[in-house]
Amino acid sequence: MEGTAADTDVIVVGAGPTGLMLAGELRLGGARVIVIEKLAAPTGQSRGLGFTARAMETFDERGLLPRFGQGETLAISPMGHFGGAQFDFTVLEDAHFGARGIPQGDTEAVLEGWATELGADIRRGWEFTSLADGFLDGDAVEITVRTPQGEERTLRAAHLVGCDGGSSRVRRAAGFDFPGTDATQGMYLADITGVELTPRFLGERLNNGMVMAAPLSEGVWRIIVCPDGRPAHDRERTVTFEEVAAAWQDITGEDISHGGASWVSSFTNATRQASEYRRGRVFLAGDAAHIHLPAGGQGLSTGVQDAANLGWKLASVVRGDAPDELLDTYHAERHPVGARLLMNTRAQGIVFLGGAESDPLRELMGELVQYDDVKRHLAGIVSHLDIRYDLAGEEADAAHPLLGRRMPPRLLVGADGETRIARLLHAGHGVLLDLADDAEVRRAAAGRAGRVDVVTAAAKPTDGPDALAGATAVLVRPDGYVAWTGTSAQGLEAALDRWFGPSH
Repeated sequence: MEGTAADTDVIVVGAGPTGLMLAGELRLGGARVIVIEKLAAPTGQSRGLGFTARAMETFDERGLLPRFGQGETLAISPMGHFGGAQFDFTVLEDAHFGARGIPQGDTEAVLEGWATELGADIRRGWEFTSLADGFLDGDAVEITVRTPQGEERTLRAAHLVGCDGGSSRVRRAAGFDFPGTDATQGMYLADITGVELTPRFLGERLNNGMVMAAPLSEGVWRIIVCPDGRPAHDRERTVTFEEVAAAWQDITGEDISHGGASWVSSFTNATRQASEYRRGRVFLAGDAAHIHLPAGGQGLSTGVQDAANLGWKLASVVRGDAPDELLDTYHAERHPVGARLLMNTRAQGIVFLGGAESDPLRELMGELVQYDDVKRHLAGIVSHLDIRYDLAGEEADAAHPLLGRRMPPRLLVGADGETRIARLLHAGHGVLLDLADDAEVRRAAAGRAGRVDVVTAAAKPTDGPDALAGATAVLVRPDGYVAWTGTSAQGLEAALDRWFGPSH
């Protein structure tokens, strides 16, 4: 591969929510990107219906919420569940379960429109087939693809990211380990028409299993069918509506066979996570890095956040602003998040998929969620608002509760009036909040134009607990996480060097 010109800076394999989010993040950071997707056109299927609170904040930080057609505030639900045990998420400040009722096809359309506007090269009908040797120590990666015309072509880039789902070809080609547990149970998911159902909440158990039914739109119902003792499906086998209808009738006694389905699918409780998210110049994100039982839109949301974490870092390295070592923080930060995701979805599966043997556990969960401390803990887990990266360094105030956490929604008051912190992140830059009009703080960030925006403003007083208490300067990364806090400029320049590279 030596001496061959690169076709682009980054090749992303897979145009689902994770790949499209990553493409937009890379373009926002100035990196060239090609996205290859084996499907000739988007499926438009609903599949994932919404996303968690933290994923919604991530979209807000890129100005994407209005594109979902509901302004900057999507329809959200204060109610959520853990393993079917319902509770009110507003026990957390600024928290909710997440955005509801948004079909995955709509999310993909929003992200593809954004990435395309920014200049991403999205090639549909192109299929990844192989990865050339040398990606661990070479100066680039080279892949082979099959074009829509059936031709074999090679593409070359500085980096490759597999966003191609649970059966990722990139993961297998690059030799990533993918340990975990095999599927033991098969379940069904479908959007059905031509029938009228009674709404059923996820977790409602009947004699032979568990089902859910919720209206999506006029005449369309989303159903989930989890038969007790049903073995895991062969992923290559096509699932039929007749099969889903028979399982529904076996559990509920209701005959829906006279209806139809816009699409049907199967899923399992298989749980696996890549041992590493980076091998040389190859990365994994989304379902390519972690698979689990679907629960509360967490898979789509975690993939979007993987992309938000990796995108600005890759772009910074491609631009030459930051050293390659910055890319190691992607695995260091996101692998523990993925492990926690697998833990919570496995726990939920034990609660709501277990048969009669899990009845005592379900009863106990119903009791525990009456306590506010339990609600806060569980709400933080499944909304992804509890994430805290280990960002402590010599330059950081490790004791400040904001360090490593997402910057909470706050209003700032400056010379131009009020603004939300999320709006300051729309450009994909870091943001240094100078909350005390400190010239030394502003001088520390000099020489990083286009990487870090300095904003002098005061935090609008709040009636409740103040997350900014004790800090007069806050450094926020492009992904919305706090990289440094302080009451003076001490340690700030080191933090800026660490995350954004030296001044020019």
